[in-house]
Amino acid sequence: MSGGNVGEEPEHHHHPAPEDWPRGFGEASWWPFVSAFGVAGVYVGAGLYILSHGGNDYVSPLSSATVFVASTVVFLVGLYGWLYHGFVGRYWSTEGTGGTKLRWAMVLFLVTEVATFGAGFVYYFFIRTGAWPPTGQTIPPLINSLVLVNTLLLVTSSITLHFSHVALHRGKRRQFVGLLGLTVLLSFVFLGGQVYEYYEFITHEGFTLTSGVFGSAFFGLTGLHGLHVTLGIVLMMILLGRAVIGQYSPERDTSVSTVSMYWHFVDAVWIFLVVSIYAGASLSG
Repeated sequence: MSGGNVGEEPEHHHHPAPEDWPRGFGEASWWPFVSAFGVAGVYVGAGLYILSHGGNDYVSPLSSATVFVASTVVFLVGLYGWLYHGFVGRYWSTEGTGGTKLRWAMVLFLVTEVATFGAGFVYYFFIRTGAWPPTGQTIPPLINSLVLVNTLLLVTSSITLHFSHVALHRGKRRQFVGLLGLTVLLSFVFLGGQVYEYYEFITHEGFTLTSGVFGSAFFGLTGLHGLHVTLGIVLMMILLGRAVIGQYSPERDTSVSTVSMYWHFVDAVWIFLVVSIYAGASLSG
């Protein structure tokens, strides 16, 4: 009887993201676990690399590099699947997606990020409790024009992203797209500045990840921040692509809001890095 179908859910009721790829997983996603496994392996590989250059006969540079590269590949695969699930798979959808829940999910994610960075800063502050600079180590000149320009770039990008979101709420689509594109450009320039800084430290100053406890703290924290900047750029490029074809409106801005929260967090972490590591290590050196 046809009455038996009253009130039943349609067979394909779930959202299009997991329906596209991979199939058969409903609304649950295992990609975050793949990404987390890859990130854990990256940390293990970095630790093995430090051990391999510290006179340890049980860990070879080749094995540490293998673990690091393999884990990076796993992380990138997981990140691709995660972004597809959360952003690209919904690209053609025009329905609401529960913005409040997604914003709270981002808040919880940022809480875990505070813990991640917090562990690195605890290590840094722990080594600062001893003699400074550490015995036998020379602190390179950290405060320079490049750091100041990079800080200005990142703070400006946070401001342009904020006003891009404001423009979206006011229905000014061209201004929204333009400011979002400017934010992406500024973030790329910032990341390029970080790469150049690493090049200068490694090639001209001889300051590397294995340059004592401060080297491991500096490159560990700034490298972790650089990874977050890279992820933020990927997310904002997805936003920009959707913005260009008119996927956003004042009522449909959840992904813009959540990515903005993430980017402002990345900005705040950088300022804390500059104050505590760049300025702190230089002024007390």
